[in-house]
Parts: sequence; C-alpha cells; structure tokens
Amino acid sequence: QVQLVESGGGLVQHGGSLRLSCAASGRSFSRNVMGWFRQAPGKEREFVAAINWSGDSTAYADSVKGRFTISRASDKNTIFLQMNSLNPEDTAVYYCTARGPEYLNVDMSFRGYHFWGQGTQVTVSS
Repeated sequence: QVQLVESGGGLVQHGGSLRLSCAASGRSFSRNVMGWFRQAPGKEREFVAAINWSGDSTAYADSVKGRFTISRASDKNTIFLQMNSLNPEDTAVYYCTARGPEYLNVDMSFRGYHFWGQGTQVTVSS
C-alpha cells in the first residue's frame, strides 16, 4: 500500500519553529517531485513548497519564502519542511504530496499531485 506519512506537527508559539517530515512507503518516490500543501479551516488547500527528485530545484509560496525550507533526505524517499518564524497565519493542516514519476518539474497547483498523506496539524499561538 502506497503511503505518505507526515510527522512533526504540533503547537508552537508565535516566532517559533517546527520541522515536518514525510516518509514514503509502499513504493519508491525517489524519482518523484514531492511537496507540501496546507489547508486552514474554511480556506482552500494552498501550495507551500515543492522539491524535485534530485533536490536541486525548489519552489515556495511567497508567504513562506525566507522562513520555510524544503529538503530531501539522501534516500530521496523522505522530505522535510523546516518552518521558522511561525505566525498564527501558518496555522493549518499540512499535507505531504507527490507527483507521478512521469512529471519532473515542481508544480504549484494541487491538481498536479497524485499522492497525498493524511496531514499533520500545525497550530501557532499568538
């Protein structure tokens, strides 16, 4: 069974940091573009960051540039999202996602992704 499993969410104070992890299982995602989206209550799912299979191409939403960093483990099947300077507007469920292996470029639209995790809650208190 193909799975993307997120971890690392939680409650943090304004200005704090969290590191999210996403581990793939059931098949290899080492050649897939992977990324993170988030969804706050009452809002649409929005792009956060993405990384290509080699890690040399990344993309970020304007709202997180300079604060969040996406990276990929050496086995290529685990990705991370380092989140610094968190503010209450970052509160959301964060989803790990992956594109099909035939797609080599990062994509900022959720329609471009084919595999999704269950999500991990991030709550930033003011």
